[in-house]
Amino acid sequence: MTARATRRTASATNPGRWPQPTRTAAVAVVAIAASLSLTTAQPHSGAQVKDDRFLTAQTPGVLHIDAGECFSDPFWYPRAGEVVVIYTPCDQPPVDNQVYGFVDAPDGPWDADRLAEFGDRRCAEGFAHYWPDDTRPDLDHYPVLPTAQTWADGDRTVMCVVYDRSGPMAGSALPRAR
Repeated sequence: MTARATRRTASATNPGRWPQPTRTAAVAVVAIAASLSLTTAQPHSGAQVKDDRFLTAQTPGVLHIDAGECFSDPFWYPRAGEVVVIYTPCDQPPVDNQVYGFVDAPDGPWDADRLAEFGDRRCAEGFAHYWPDDTRPDLDHYPVLPTAQTWADGDRTVMCVVYDRSGPMAGSALPRAR
C-alpha cells in the first residue's frame, strides 16, 4: 500500500458525498513543519498558477497533508535540495492552501488528460458543496493528481484543494459544521 493510499484510508471521503473533513494533525508532521520553519527557505520562483499542474502526488511533503489541513505553496528548501510543501496550521495564518477532500479515480490505464478532467470535475463538485452560489468569490480550487509513476504504484487518489486567488488566507476556508 502506498503512503498516499494509507493516508487516504484514514480520511476517506465517499464519492458523491462531501462530509466535513476531520482536522487531525500528526505530531510527526507538526514536528517536521516546526523544524522546517526554523531554517531559511527560499520562496518558489516558478509561476503560481494553481491548476492540475501546480502540484502532483510526487511533490515532496504533499503526501503528509490530510483532509482539512493547510499547507504552503511549493518553495525551494535548501536543506532538502528541492521544491517542497509543508504542513501549516490552519489557525496560524498566512495559509496558502487547504485540503477539502479526496476522491478515488476509476482504475484503468494511465491517461493524463482523462485523470485531469476527472480531478477537475470531482473537485469542482466538492467545491460547490462547501462554497455554493459563489458565497466566497475569492476562493478557487485545484486537484492534486497522481503521476504516471504513482499511478503505476497503485495511487488512484485525487486531493482537492481550496485557495484564495487574491493571496494567503487568514485561516481555514472550510465552513463551520452546522
